[in-house]
Amino acid sequence: MPAQALRVLISGASVAGPTAAYWLSRHGFAVTVVERMPLSRVRTSGQAVDLFGPAMDVAEWTGVLPAITDGRTRTEIVSFQRQGGRGVDIEMRRLVAGISGRHVEIMRGELAAILHEATRGDAQYLFGDSISTIAQDPDGVTVTFEHAPAARFDLVIGADGLHSTVRRLVFGPEAEFRRFLGGYLAGAAMTNDLGLEGRMVVWNAPGRLAAVVPVHGTTSARGGFLFRSNEEFRLDHRDTNGQERLLHQIYGTDGWHVPRLLAVMDAAEDFYFDSISQIMMSSWVKGRVTLVGDAGYSPGPAVGGGTSIAMIGAYVLAQELALAGRDHQAGLRAYQDRMRELTVKARSIGASTMSTLIPRTSTMIRLIPELLRLITRMPPGIQQRLFQLQRTPARALDSIHLARPAD
Repeated sequence: MPAQALRVLISGASVAGPTAAYWLSRHGFAVTVVERMPLSRVRTSGQAVDLFGPAMDVAEWTGVLPAITDGRTRTEIVSFQRQGGRGVDIEMRRLVAGISGRHVEIMRGELAAILHEATRGDAQYLFGDSISTIAQDPDGVTVTFEHAPAARFDLVIGADGLHSTVRRLVFGPEAEFRRFLGGYLAGAAMTNDLGLEGRMVVWNAPGRLAAVVPVHGTTSARGGFLFRSNEEFRLDHRDTNGQERLLHQIYGTDGWHVPRLLAVMDAAEDFYFDSISQIMMSSWVKGRVTLVGDAGYSPGPAVGGGTSIAMIGAYVLAQELALAGRDHQAGLRAYQDRMRELTVKARSIGASTMSTLIPRTSTMIRLIPELLRLITRMPPGIQQRLFQLQRTPARALDSIHLARPAD
């Protein structure tokens, strides 16, 4: 590592953080990554996520695409359950083919583990720790941590998600930037009691759904809930007891496998619950600090392709900082300019995606699976033309061009 290498601290070790760490390290930066969760929790956290188009290019250039392909969920069928009858089965491969030519679905924890493995030899990782304070001056940034000694850095990158600590400390309270889209999601690991293999099952009621997806190559599955709400509940994002009580209020009288899923959520150590919200910022650069991924421009969990955008944003950030040399301000401005159009388009997707994911009426619950099944039976060219008329994450990603890195 060159003696004068710029020192960069990245907060967050899920997707954007390790991706940025890989490319910054490759370009000669001295990188430290801090993550509040222990590594074991990072590896098992989160639901299934999708990588589309340019994000697949980033994965390939990072050298992790074979591992990602091998670790994919292998979901072949999405089965929409019906009361007292057979489900409506949709072929995932045919459905996604109409949306994007390059796609893979993988569990978020598996993706994070792959990215950590690719970067742990080049970047220093501090797991089980978090940033306490950030103080900028003309010569750098002083950062204090909950556990590690205070340290000086040239740049700080917040890749720490929807509830970013870096954003709160540097840009202001979360409430100033978060826009509630009218829904919530929850999830946890569970045993694969349903014996699912390559099949995701989805149960709908007006305004809410429950789902189970198997984790390939294991005896585990992920259970999840998505539901609508016209008003935002006054719940802290770390108040797991309150979140669990709310799920029982929403789903407590439902049938199917919902009672089992509620019991799973109550007992789970990896229980996840959050609002479906966007982050709206006019700028995600302030001095020597910037944000990447959901921390700066979340399009909304489960509805806007946030994982793909996070990987792309991390790659663009590292690329622009490398091109700028020691003029990091020019690099940060260029990064923000290049990501602007994509983030605006991605945020426009959320409401329409929620309408498909969480139908409001019994009529729509019946019609949407049949419509999807009809579309997947059409020739691929017609499918693609139909989806091009819709707002999808893959279509938003077409607004950015990524240059292949030099060998």
